[in-house]
Amino acid sequence: MKIALIGYGKMGKEIEKIAQSRGHEIVARIDPIATGESFEDGGFETADVAIEFTTPKVAFANYRKCFEYNKPVVSGTTGWLDKLPEIKKACSEEGQTFFYASNFSVGVNILFELNRYLSRIMNDRDEYDVEMTEVHHTQKLDAPSGTAISLAEDIIENIERKKQWKLNKAEKDTDLVIKAVREGQVPGIHTVKYESDVDEITIHHSAKSRKGFALGAVLAAEFAAKNKGFLGMKDMLKF
Repeated sequence: MKIALIGYGKMGKEIEKIAQSRGHEIVARIDPIATGESFEDGGFETADVAIEFTTPKVAFANYRKCFEYNKPVVSGTTGWLDKLPEIKKACSEEGQTFFYASNFSVGVNILFELNRYLSRIMNDRDEYDVEMTEVHHTQKLDAPSGTAISLAEDIIENIERKKQWKLNKAEKDTDLVIKAVREGQVPGIHTVKYESDVDEITIHHSAKSRKGFALGAVLAAEFAAKNKGFLGMKDMLKF
Protein backbone atom coordinates (compact mmCIF):
# COMPACT_ATOMS: atom_id res chain seq x y z
CA MET A 1 0.00 0.00 0.00
CA LYS A 2 1.21 3.51 -0.83
CA ILE A 3 0.86 5.99 2.04
CA ALA A 4 1.13 9.79 2.08
CA LEU A 5 2.12 11.29 5.42
CA ILE A 6 0.73 14.75 6.12
CA GLY A 7 2.79 16.11 8.99
CA TYR A 8 6.31 14.79 9.49
CA GLY A 9 6.99 15.48 13.14
CA LYS A 10 7.69 12.88 15.83
CA MET A 11 4.41 11.12 15.19
CA GLY A 12 4.85 11.11 11.42
CA LYS A 13 8.31 9.60 11.71
CA GLU A 14 7.04 6.89 14.08
CA ILE A 15 4.19 6.07 11.67
CA GLU A 16 6.71 5.85 8.83
CA LYS A 17 8.77 3.22 10.69
CA ILE A 18 5.75 1.06 11.50
CA ALA A 19 4.28 1.40 7.99
CA GLN A 20 7.54 0.35 6.34
CA SER A 21 7.93 -2.57 8.76
CA ARG A 22 4.51 -3.79 7.56
CA GLY A 23 5.56 -3.63 3.92
CA HIS A 24 4.00 -0.29 2.96
CA GLU A 25 5.63 2.46 0.90
CA ILE A 26 5.73 6.13 1.90
CA VAL A 27 5.23 8.12 -1.31
CA ALA A 28 4.89 11.65 0.16
CA ARG A 29 5.92 13.44 3.35
CA ILE A 30 3.92 16.67 3.22
CA ASP A 31 5.18 19.17 5.76
CA PRO A 32 6.04 22.79 4.86
CA ILE A 33 8.68 23.01 7.59
CA ALA A 34 10.15 19.53 8.06
CA THR A 35 10.33 18.42 4.41
CA GLY A 36 9.11 21.30 2.24
CA GLU A 37 6.92 18.85 0.29
CA SER A 38 3.44 19.90 -0.82
CA PHE A 39 0.38 18.19 -2.26
CA GLU A 40 1.40 19.31 -5.74
CA ASP A 41 4.87 17.71 -5.78
CA GLY A 42 3.64 14.53 -7.45
CA GLY A 43 4.00 11.85 -4.83
CA PHE A 44 0.63 12.49 -3.22
CA GLU A 45 -1.27 11.64 -6.42
CA THR A 46 0.04 8.05 -6.28
CA ALA A 47 -1.03 7.41 -2.66
CA ASP A 48 -3.71 4.89 -1.72
CA VAL A 49 -4.40 6.62 1.59
CA ALA A 50 -3.22 9.66 3.58
CA ILE A 51 -2.35 9.70 7.28
CA GLU A 52 -2.66 13.19 8.80
CA PHE A 53 -1.15 14.30 12.12
CA THR A 54 -0.69 18.08 12.13
CA THR A 55 -2.25 20.93 14.12
CA PRO A 56 -5.85 22.14 14.61
CA LYS A 57 -5.23 25.26 12.50
CA VAL A 58 -4.36 23.42 9.30
CA ALA A 59 -6.07 20.02 9.71
CA PHE A 60 -9.41 20.83 8.06
CA ALA A 61 -7.74 22.43 5.02
CA ASN A 62 -5.60 19.29 4.69
CA TYR A 63 -8.72 17.10 4.72
CA ARG A 64 -10.38 19.15 1.98
CA LYS A 65 -7.22 18.95 -0.11
CA CYS A 66 -7.20 15.15 0.24
CA PHE A 67 -10.84 15.07 -0.81
CA GLU A 68 -9.98 17.06 -3.95
CA TYR A 69 -7.76 14.11 -4.93
CA ASN A 70 -10.39 11.58 -3.70
CA LYS A 71 -7.93 10.07 -1.23
CA PRO A 72 -9.06 8.29 1.96
CA VAL A 73 -7.85 10.17 5.04
CA VAL A 74 -6.83 8.85 8.45
CA SER A 75 -6.44 11.63 11.01
CA GLY A 76 -5.49 11.84 14.66
CA THR A 77 -5.33 15.62 14.85
CA THR A 78 -7.60 17.01 17.58
CA GLY A 79 -8.99 20.47 18.31
CA TRP A 80 -10.90 20.95 15.01
CA LEU A 81 -14.15 19.08 15.75
CA ASP A 82 -16.39 22.11 15.14
CA LYS A 83 -15.90 21.18 11.44
CA LEU A 84 -16.86 17.54 11.95
CA PRO A 85 -20.37 17.89 10.42
CA GLU A 86 -18.78 19.11 7.17
CA ILE A 87 -16.49 16.08 7.07
CA LYS A 88 -19.39 13.70 7.66
CA LYS A 89 -21.34 15.45 4.91
CA ALA A 90 -18.43 15.01 2.49
CA CYS A 91 -18.43 11.29 3.31
CA SER A 92 -22.18 10.86 2.85
CA GLU A 93 -22.73 13.18 -0.15
CA GLU A 94 -19.38 13.20 -1.96
CA GLY A 95 -18.39 9.57 -1.39
CA GLN A 96 -15.26 10.47 0.57
CA THR A 97 -13.62 8.25 3.19
CA PHE A 98 -12.44 9.64 6.50
CA PHE A 99 -11.19 7.67 9.51
CA TYR A 100 -11.00 9.74 12.69
CA ALA A 101 -9.88 8.80 16.17
CA SER A 102 -8.98 11.05 19.06
CA ASN A 103 -6.58 8.25 20.02
CA PHE A 104 -5.40 5.34 17.86
CA SER A 105 -4.03 3.25 20.71
CA VAL A 106 -5.83 -0.10 20.97
CA GLY A 107 -5.39 0.12 24.75
CA VAL A 108 -7.05 3.54 24.91
CA ASN A 109 -9.97 2.28 22.85
CA ILE A 110 -10.38 -0.57 25.34
CA LEU A 111 -10.40 2.17 28.01
CA PHE A 112 -13.20 3.92 26.07
CA GLU A 113 -15.28 0.73 26.24
CA LEU A 114 -14.62 0.29 29.96
CA ASN A 115 -15.50 3.94 30.53
CA ARG A 116 -18.84 3.60 28.75
CA TYR A 117 -19.70 0.45 30.70
CA LEU A 118 -18.70 1.91 34.07
CA SER A 119 -20.54 5.19 33.46
CA ARG A 120 -23.76 3.30 32.74
CA ILE A 121 -23.41 1.51 36.07
CA MET A 122 -22.65 4.77 37.89
CA ASN A 123 -25.72 6.57 36.61
CA ASP A 124 -27.70 5.17 39.56
CA ARG A 125 -24.90 5.62 42.09
CA ASP A 126 -25.21 9.31 42.93
CA GLU A 127 -23.07 8.88 46.06
CA TYR A 128 -20.10 8.93 43.67
CA ASP A 129 -18.74 12.05 42.03
CA VAL A 130 -16.60 11.71 38.92
CA GLU A 131 -13.65 13.69 37.60
CA MET A 132 -10.92 13.21 35.02
CA THR A 133 -7.22 13.97 34.66
CA GLU A 134 -5.13 13.96 31.50
CA VAL A 135 -1.36 14.51 31.32
CA HIS A 136 0.59 15.21 28.11
CA HIS A 137 3.91 16.60 26.90
CA THR A 138 4.43 20.36 26.85
CA GLN A 139 4.31 20.50 23.02
CA LYS A 140 0.63 19.47 22.93
CA LEU A 141 -1.31 22.53 21.78
CA ASP A 142 -4.89 21.70 22.76
CA ALA A 143 -6.33 21.17 26.25
CA PRO A 144 -8.09 19.07 27.22
CA SER A 145 -6.92 16.33 24.91
CA GLY A 146 -9.23 14.87 22.29
CA THR A 147 -9.06 11.57 24.15
CA ALA A 148 -10.19 13.25 27.38
CA ILE A 149 -13.09 14.93 25.56
CA SER A 150 -14.16 11.58 24.10
CA LEU A 151 -14.12 10.02 27.58
CA ALA A 152 -16.03 12.98 29.02
CA GLU A 153 -18.70 12.93 26.32
CA ASP A 154 -19.39 9.25 26.99
CA ILE A 155 -19.71 9.93 30.72
CA ILE A 156 -22.10 12.83 30.11
CA GLU A 157 -24.18 10.70 27.75
CA ASN A 158 -24.61 7.98 30.38
CA ILE A 159 -24.69 9.86 33.72
CA GLU A 160 -27.73 12.10 33.96
CA ARG A 161 -26.33 14.24 36.80
CA LYS A 162 -23.45 15.47 34.59
CA LYS A 163 -24.41 17.96 31.86
CA GLN A 164 -21.15 19.33 30.45
CA TRP A 165 -17.40 19.14 30.95
CA LYS A 166 -15.28 22.01 32.25
CA LEU A 167 -11.54 22.47 32.06
CA ASN A 168 -9.80 22.33 35.47
CA LYS A 169 -12.60 23.80 37.62
CA ALA A 170 -16.33 23.14 38.08
CA GLU A 171 -18.84 25.97 38.12
CA LYS A 172 -21.74 23.81 39.33
CA ASP A 173 -22.39 20.27 40.53
CA THR A 174 -23.51 19.17 37.08
CA ASP A 175 -20.07 19.95 35.60
CA LEU A 176 -17.57 17.19 34.88
CA VAL A 177 -14.07 18.47 35.59
CA ILE A 178 -11.19 17.56 33.28
CA LYS A 179 -7.84 18.46 34.82
CA ALA A 180 -5.26 19.03 32.06
CA VAL A 181 -1.56 18.86 32.94
CA ARG A 182 1.33 19.61 30.56
CA GLU A 183 4.75 18.38 31.63
CA GLY A 184 7.94 16.91 30.19
CA GLN A 185 7.68 14.42 27.34
CA VAL A 186 4.66 12.44 28.60
CA PRO A 187 3.06 10.59 25.62
CA GLY A 188 -0.34 10.50 27.33
CA ILE A 189 -2.00 9.56 30.62
CA HIS A 190 -5.78 9.48 31.11
CA THR A 191 -7.56 8.75 34.37
CA VAL A 192 -11.25 8.63 35.26
CA LYS A 193 -11.96 8.63 39.00
CA TYR A 194 -15.20 7.99 40.85
CA GLU A 195 -15.08 8.94 44.53
CA SER A 196 -17.53 8.59 47.42
CA ASP A 197 -17.18 9.13 51.16
CA VAL A 198 -16.08 5.54 51.63
CA ASP A 199 -14.05 4.55 48.57
CA GLU A 200 -12.64 5.37 45.13
CA ILE A 201 -12.86 3.61 41.77
CA THR A 202 -10.33 4.48 39.06
CA ILE A 203 -9.75 3.44 35.46
CA HIS A 204 -6.44 4.54 34.02
CA HIS A 205 -4.34 4.31 30.85
CA SER A 206 -0.71 5.36 30.57
CA ALA A 207 1.07 5.25 27.20
CA LYS A 208 4.73 4.19 27.35
CA SER A 209 5.61 5.64 23.93
CA ARG A 210 4.14 6.82 20.63
CA LYS A 211 4.49 3.35 19.09
CA GLY A 212 1.00 2.25 20.14
CA PHE A 213 -0.57 5.33 18.53
CA ALA A 214 1.50 4.88 15.35
CA LEU A 215 0.60 1.20 14.97
CA GLY A 216 -3.10 2.03 15.40
CA ALA A 217 -2.86 4.73 12.74
CA VAL A 218 -1.28 2.33 10.24
CA LEU A 219 -3.92 -0.33 11.00
CA ALA A 220 -6.56 2.37 10.44
CA ALA A 221 -4.98 3.25 7.08
CA GLU A 222 -5.13 -0.40 6.03
CA PHE A 223 -8.80 -0.47 7.06
CA ALA A 224 -9.69 2.86 5.38
CA ALA A 225 -8.12 1.77 2.09
CA LYS A 226 -10.64 -1.11 1.91
CA ASN A 227 -13.76 0.60 3.30
CA LYS A 228 -15.86 3.68 2.58
CA GLY A 229 -17.51 6.51 4.52
CA PHE A 230 -16.95 7.98 7.96
CA LEU A 231 -15.00 5.43 10.00
CA GLY A 232 -13.60 5.04 13.51
CA MET A 233 -11.89 2.65 15.88
CA LYS A 234 -15.22 1.01 16.82
CA ASP A 235 -15.62 -0.03 13.18
CA MET A 236 -12.09 -1.40 12.93
CA LEU A 237 -11.94 -3.14 16.30
CA LYS A 238 -15.54 -4.38 16.07
CA PHE A 239 -16.47 -3.44 19.62
